[in-house]
Amino acid sequence: MWSAWSGRSGTDGVDDPDERWLTAVLHIAFFLLLGASLVRYLIRDTGTPPNGWVVALFVAFGALYLPGRWPAPAPSPDGRPSGRYLAWLTTVLAAWVALLVLAPSAAWCAMPLFFTGLHTLPTRFAVPLAAVLTALVVASKLRFMHDGFDPNALIAPPAIAAVAAAVLIHLRRQSARQRVLIDDLVRTRRDLAATERRAGILAERQRLSSEIHDTLAQGMSSQRMLLQAADRTWETDPEAARGHMREAAEIASRSLAEARRFVQDLAPADLVERSLAQALGALAQRESGARQTVDFHLDGPLGPLPERVEAALLRIAQGALANVREHAGASRAALTLTCMGDQIRLDIADDGRGFETDAVPAPGADRSRGHGLPAMRVRVRQLGGTLTVESAPGEGTVVSAAIPLEPLPALVPDRPVEATA
Repeated sequence: MWSAWSGRSGTDGVDDPDERWLTAVLHIAFFLLLGASLVRYLIRDTGTPPNGWVVALFVAFGALYLPGRWPAPAPSPDGRPSGRYLAWLTTVLAAWVALLVLAPSAAWCAMPLFFTGLHTLPTRFAVPLAAVLTALVVASKLRFMHDGFDPNALIAPPAIAAVAAAVLIHLRRQSARQRVLIDDLVRTRRDLAATERRAGILAERQRLSSEIHDTLAQGMSSQRMLLQAADRTWETDPEAARGHMREAAEIASRSLAEARRFVQDLAPADLVERSLAQALGALAQRESGARQTVDFHLDGPLGPLPERVEAALLRIAQGALANVREHAGASRAALTLTCMGDQIRLDIADDGRGFETDAVPAPGADRSRGHGLPAMRVRVRQLGGTLTVESAPGEGTVVSAAIPLEPLPALVPDRPVEATA
């Protein structure tokens, strides 16, 4: 508000319409006071014909006040006044003092000068300037007093000046505190935006790592095993070797389709033309072989599910069966999908070697593996569900993912976690 009086634009350097009209109102008020002072001088302050030099001084004072601001703009709220501004203010004050000596009615023009000094100068200079202006006004009143002593002439100007100075200094300090708060808010908003960008990057990185682990990595692992088997039987059993090669080619084709779909952030390829139950059945069939058998069971009626729930359960099943194939040494495994109305549950059980669920990798252990269980936990947690792992050495493993169906929470990015199992 008061920055408008000093001719400044807003703190952001952009003109504010409110400040423009307020500037106009305050300048109009100054010229009204100046005009009223001149009229009073012409009517009452002289018993003789008006002095032409005094009238010219009134005109010069008005010309110095407003046009003089254009080459000498006021300082910013936190800046120091420039030499040109101080020269302008000194010139205007000198003109006013000269007017005050010749025409006591010019005392009313002290008010805009008073506000200008308090607002644009540092407090340690503005307060003494206000005191000097007030003292000059009181001295002028007492000097030209003709009807006896008037206590208001001695008390009223200092009282009004003190109240105005206290209010303006308070507003100035409050404005400074508000600027500090605004700077803090802007900085906090900038930090929050950076944090959200980092969270988005981490969430996308987590998504890609989970998709790669559950599709491309598992497919490549299966291809490697099949190609190794084909290499071992190439001479002794060419027909079996060709079968391994054909199966590896099918896995490569599925992996390529999966890669294209998760790059586009689409549903898994197995769910494009199949229901979740059919996709899990097909997965169990693919994972069955000479060394292990995988069965699929559906318990309860399976209604329509949200796409992200179906995709998460299929990926969890793929990751769990990949762990069974690579690490468990199991002969049998079972996928069980249980529908319970407000919750859907997927259990993956095997009769393999099992492991200690609370085991922590030794220092220096290879941490490049074991991404499966943490990725499953992330998927389930994003959907508001829970993942439990029950296992013991020699007793197999059961992985259970339970996801609530109503209401489904909004997808929340999760921080990537380091695999420990």
